[in-house]
Amino acid sequence: QVQLVESGGGLVRPGGSLRLSCAASVSILRLDAMAWYRQAPGKERELVAIINKGNSTNYADSVKGRFTISTDNAKNTVYLQMNDLKPEDTALYYCKVRTVLKPYWGQGTQVTVSS
Repeated sequence: QVQLVESGGGLVRPGGSLRLSCAASVSILRLDAMAWYRQAPGKERELVAIINKGNSTNYADSVKGRFTISTDNAKNTVYLQMNDLKPEDTALYYCKVRTVLKPYWGQGTQVTVSS
């Protein structure tokens, strides 16, 4: 069993920045991948960014150049640095990790971009 605790969401103006954190209850070195998803009202959940074992990363086209996913192995934490935020980035952001057996989801943290 893996517990995930997300934090860092909030209200920010367009052009601002936020950093989301997702702390895992196990060593992230045991995980196959860690990712951030988001779901806006009335829309399907979508992949925002993923980092795999070996540290390869992939991003949704809509966030490339603005968002960065990274990990801190000592803290068992994955981050999502979000810069130049736009109103269309408003969503509930979820952390997801993948183990050999199954995936686990966090509870979500709200990001609202509005002037």
